[in-house]
Amino acid sequence: MPLNREEAWLRLNEPWDLIIIGGGITGAGLLEEATRQGFRAVLLEQRDFAWGTSSRSGKMVHGGLRYLRQRQIRTTWHSVRERERLLCAFPGLIQPLRFLMPLYRDDPIGRAAMAVGLWIYDGFAGRQNHQYLPREALLILAPHLWPEGLRGGYRYQDAVTDDARLVLRLILDAVRRGAAALNYVRVEGFLQTRSGAIEGVMARDQISGREVEVRARSVVNATGAWADQLRGKLHRPPRLRLLRGSHLLLPGWRLPLAQGLILLHPHDHRPLYVLPWEGMTLVGTTDVDHDQDLEIEPVIQPEELDYLLLALRRAFPHLDLSASDVTATFSGVRAVIGTGRQPPSREPRDHAVWDEGILTVTGGKLTTFRVMARDALRALRRRLPAPSSPPAEPVKPEVHEAAQAMAEQFDPTLWLRLTSRYDPEVLPMFLQAPTEEQESIPRTDLRWVELRWILTHEAVVHLDDLLLRRTRLGFQLPNGALPFLERYGPRLRMMLGWDEGQWNQEVARYRRIWENAYRPPT
Repeated sequence: MPLNREEAWLRLNEPWDLIIIGGGITGAGLLEEATRQGFRAVLLEQRDFAWGTSSRSGKMVHGGLRYLRQRQIRTTWHSVRERERLLCAFPGLIQPLRFLMPLYRDDPIGRAAMAVGLWIYDGFAGRQNHQYLPREALLILAPHLWPEGLRGGYRYQDAVTDDARLVLRLILDAVRRGAAALNYVRVEGFLQTRSGAIEGVMARDQISGREVEVRARSVVNATGAWADQLRGKLHRPPRLRLLRGSHLLLPGWRLPLAQGLILLHPHDHRPLYVLPWEGMTLVGTTDVDHDQDLEIEPVIQPEELDYLLLALRRAFPHLDLSASDVTATFSGVRAVIGTGRQPPSREPRDHAVWDEGILTVTGGKLTTFRVMARDALRALRRRLPAPSSPPAEPVKPEVHEAAQAMAEQFDPTLWLRLTSRYDPEVLPMFLQAPTEEQESIPRTDLRWVELRWILTHEAVVHLDDLLLRRTRLGFQLPNGALPFLERYGPRLRMMLGWDEGQWNQEVARYRRIWENAYRPPT
């Protein structure tokens, strides 16, 4: 079932059990879980789905091994257990990835301490999944590593995903069960009874300017870094600390990796990750206080770029990596429950649920979105009717019998890609598409027919929706995909149904976004 903004808008006057404000992983996970339990739920997002932190994460679905060192045992336990469930629930979209943790002579973490941590990590998962590698074996797997002082290291398993596609997948699954979801709809205020109870929201369409009142039994604030702003409309004091995490993207050939690497920064010994993702090499992340306007896209600062490059140069000195090798950057702002700890990376990553007239669910991490959703629904039990379906463990995504029958007509890798990312109806569309539309866009695994599907089924409003979230063309292609837009403009305009004026306006808008927030600092 497509995401159709006009049809969803017309449904907003229906009675709802639940209004979810926020279209990131927390809101999308809650929408999916609520509909799975039989509740009528609607999601409203003031920008695009996954516009904020949920398209700018480190892409890892992981247990958070470093949290064990900080004694955040509960966070690690939940994360490891959820990682295992999600690997089963979303094969193809969430993929296992091996990580290497090299150990050097002067590291503050010794072999014994690392072994204990990994035994606990695997114990939470219910299976042993790590091994110690001597120096020679580690250098075979990561030949570009600096060998001096290297004693050996560990190999263990976590997972990676396309975070924005995961958000879309959850929303689409919920819409298929009867939910409604709208991007570019801003909540302007709350509807209250005479006693002050919240019974709905006043919402405004950012595209058309239309306004509507939406009523429900309960309202949930799942806006992440924006949660305090929404709580402020009800005169609640701020409780969150905003932290910025910035990342670098390099061409895969410039820093080739077959698995992820965990590195300790030479200055503060913070763990950083370097991993293969969508044909590129991703490097992250910083963890600094963010005090800029949330209405402006977060941007990597020069000192963050230098910080990450220093770690790369120390780990791979023979590659002579520099700022000129960075093809794109992105920064995300995450909300943590503020305790004032220093450095900021020591703040706990546990989530919180606060009932203050509206229910706020915030904090947490990408991997634990389902735990957060269930905790939120438990907190709302008194306001909601009894669920028509009891909570159940996630299972592999439903694949229609017709789609399963078509599996033999596809390369298995392509079939898994299509069925994990999109509605199964994309399969007959793919087979019926002209040969040239079945071809991949250069430098990517994305087919033109996928692009057509996205543009007709996934509520794309602006070019940045398409290039930075529905796909990753803005990162994968040179210069933010601007030359791609110039070359294929007529073809894309036809798919979008835009006239030349609207196309030129959107290209100019996208260029500003790319140059301000994603182009590497010079």
